[in-house]
Amino acid sequence: MNFFIGTLEQGLIFAIGALGVYITYTILDFPDLSVDGTFSLGAAITTAFILKDIDPFLSLVLAFMGGAIGGLATGILHVKLKITNLLSGILVMIGLYSINLRVMGKANLPMINKTNIFSSNISIVMILVVMVLITKLLMDILFKTKFGFILRATGDNDTLVTSLGVNKGTMKIVGLMISNGLVALSGAIMAQYQRFSDISMGNGFIVVALASIILGQSVFKNSKFLKGTTVVIIGAFLYKLSVGIALNLGFPPTDLKLITSLIVVIAIIMNNNNILNKLKFSSRERGSLNA
Repeated sequence: MNFFIGTLEQGLIFAIGALGVYITYTILDFPDLSVDGTFSLGAAITTAFILKDIDPFLSLVLAFMGGAIGGLATGILHVKLKITNLLSGILVMIGLYSINLRVMGKANLPMINKTNIFSSNISIVMILVVMVLITKLLMDILFKTKFGFILRATGDNDTLVTSLGVNKGTMKIVGLMISNGLVALSGAIMAQYQRFSDISMGNGFIVVALASIILGQSVFKNSKFLKGTTVVIIGAFLYKLSVGIALNLGFPPTDLKLITSLIVVIAIIMNNNNILNKLKFSSRERGSLNA
């Protein structure tokens, strides 16, 4: 039971960040690697402010704003300075490593005896469920607005966006800001959950988020009733559950990155109908030749 609860808690925390990556990966078709840095940035900001006795909920807001600024930097490099989207994210990710060290003052910053959002008598799962639901509802509302429709069109058909008189570059920048803000919020919650922040805690977060998105979309690809945000949240839980089961089977923690990569590969194969169709075609072709 403790295994399931722990998996659910961590899955819910990663779900918020995965929802942020969902904006760039699925909607904007933007491979944003800066999220590895903004996840750690959110953790660094919330820890630094809590150690200064700032309200832990306010520190989450400040972490979101810090992540949004990171997304703004990525957007400016890509849109204004014409640097490729992949390289823009890498440059911001590298720069944030030094910034995160400056914010924390050292590589690891504990906050063992400080009050955080989980210090009340309310269960951790309940607090996280409420936060995830609020994030999901706000995103669903956003996607139903005119801005949300234009944001979707920016990734699907930027020519249409330009014909509507909207600056597609501005839409990309705003989308990156929201995305990285959510990722930083996820990192801040994780830091308060584990009561410390570490300079390397965001390493590989992009793979975790993509695993959650692709895994959810693979399992529920034929579902017509679940919204994209819901699928991402369920995918985050399935990802953490898969990793937890693998570790319980005896795999060492040092294999965590390898397990994550394998989960992503399996999810992609599950979601790639072209591969399955080619395999079926090849089998039929061999059958006709043998006949």
